[in-house]
Amino acid sequence: MSQFLSVATVDSLPPGQGRTVELKGRRFAVFNLDGQFYAMDDTCPHRGGPLGAGVLEDGRVFCPLHGWSFDLKTGACHGNPETPVKPYQVRVENGDVQILIECLNSELSINPAQTKL
Repeated sequence: MSQFLSVATVDSLPPGQGRTVELKGRRFAVFNLDGQFYAMDDTCPHRGGPLGAGVLEDGRVFCPLHGWSFDLKTGACHGNPETPVKPYQVRVENGDVQILIECLNSELSINPAQTKL
C-alpha cells in the first residue's frame, strides 16, 4: 500500500536546492526546482553518492562524487540509460512536501513528528 509522507516543509527547501532525507530507514533525495518539488532515491548507482547533495542544472541533478546526472522527473541517467534511479510522486499539502512511498501495513500508522526532516 502506498501513502504520502512528509519529508520537508516548503520553506525549508529553497528553490535550486536539494537535500537527503531519511524516512522509514530509507534515504530519499528531495529537490526544489523553481518552486516545483521532485524526489528520487538518494543513492547514485555509480558509486553510491548522495544525490540530495548534488547540483541542480537544466532539470537534472548531478551526483557530487563523479558527476553522473539524472532527470528530476523520470530518474533517467543521461550518460548511462540502463542505470536510472527511482523517482517518486510529490505533492505539497498544507506547506509540507510529501512523497508517495510504498509502506508495509505495519508502517501505515506513522506519526509525522517521527520523520527526520
